[in-house]
Amino acid sequence: MEAITERRVGVAIDFSECSRKALKWAVDNIVRDGDHLILVTVRPEGYYEEGEMQLWEVTGSPLIPLHEFSDPAMMKKKYGFKPDPETLDIINTVKNQKEIVVVTKIYWGDAREKICEAIDKTPLSCLIIGNRGLGKLKRAIMGSVSNYVVNNGTCPVTVVKMYDHET
Repeated sequence: MEAITERRVGVAIDFSECSRKALKWAVDNIVRDGDHLILVTVRPEGYYEEGEMQLWEVTGSPLIPLHEFSDPAMMKKKYGFKPDPETLDIINTVKNQKEIVVVTKIYWGDAREKICEAIDKTPLSCLIIGNRGLGKLKRAIMGSVSNYVVNNGTCPVTVVKMYDHET
């Protein structure tokens, strides 16, 4: 019986500066030829008129290939948002440099729960997530997504801090 050598490297992205930093760190330090780079994004729950999104609300979207993810008009029409140019630039650059498969999975709902769900259902070999660098008070009130995922995720989780110093 052959061991599975395909690594599924997950990166949680929300198109913020800190998620771009986590993505950049992942492609510079973790992703290697032969890997599947799986971008996990969680959108807030809402009312969806499009039938497809209603179907995906529980299970998440199907795996979205890079060519579809790179098409802002299609992403807006089909999934209700557009990825930012900087994130697309990082992804397309690594795709040109390394022999990897890049796909995106979109979930709707609570980011903490859905990222942990993605770890189990994809399944991911590891996950890289950014840390917004919230101060202690905001973190206590809002709760830290990265902290929750570190404590509840079932694969190794790397947190890439937005700032090098703790506030």
